Amino acid sequence: MSDPTTHALFTCRRLTADDIPAAQRLSAAIGWPHRREDWRFSARTGIGFVAEMAGALVGTVVCWKFGADQATLGMLLVAPEHRGVGIGRALLARALDELGGRDITLYATEAGRPLCDALGFETCGALDQMQGAAFRPPLVALPANERLRPLGTNDTAQLVALASRASGLHRDHVLPPLLDLADGIALDRDGELLGFSLFRRFGRGFVIGPVVAGATPDAVHAKALIRHWLALNEGALVRIDVPHGHGLRAWLTGLGLARSETVVKMRRLASAPRNAESGHADDGLQQYAVITQSLA
Repeated sequence: MSDPTTHALFTCRRLTADDIPAAQRLSAAIGWPHRREDWRFSARTGIGFVAEMAGALVGTVVCWKFGADQATLGMLLVAPEHRGVGIGRALLARALDELGGRDITLYATEAGRPLCDALGFETCGALDQMQGAAFRPPLVALPANERLRPLGTNDTAQLVALASRASGLHRDHVLPPLLDLADGIALDRDGELLGFSLFRRFGRGFVIGPVVAGATPDAVHAKALIRHWLALNEGALVRIDVPHGHGLRAWLTGLGLARSETVVKMRRLASAPRNAESGHADDGLQQYAVITQSLA
């Protein structure tokens, strides 16, 4: 069902599979690297809305629900020639209405931040987008009883649990389809799964994320999980989006990745009280790199 909403100059409706080519062209026109396959993953795992003007797609937004009380927003873009007429605000309003009384997280650029401020979002962090194409990372030594190993088909339930604990978001509907697209490596201690990282095609190259591991002063587990992919893909364009506060930016810079963008993390809390199923991040476990900025 398209459930269109008509404004004076444009119409908002649900994103469908048929919109993917036009959405990808729109994102490419403003410099986003997303492929059609990246858009399809967003549409498969989230709920999207588009704005049309005179039959042309001129704006998008996608939202994701994580359990009953949490959500994220992303893929908000408006064609440059049609900005300033309320398209972004209308799309965000549709997404907020869809999400209802959930706590909502998003990453905003400086250009998008004023609109998010106006809609009640507050800054609560930041993230660096790092990317590069030439690596010779030194070995990261793990304790003698710890090792990296390939992910197995029986690991999925544990991966979902770790990802949910680290992010504070229920990952049961997002991580399995992500595993269909990604290669993975696990951090194992005497048969116990301690963390993992995923590596997949994205945009013009590859992306590492999420990276989930225990919190340590030197982030050695996260570094080992990241270093594995960099060592295997020397010369490939690799991107990783790392939240502030984990101390990875200087280390990644030293390996040859440069910061290409910094975005702010914003959150709008629901007024209703949280229930017992609400997600809360586990202090002992960290998400050192996000899946994408949209999925957080």
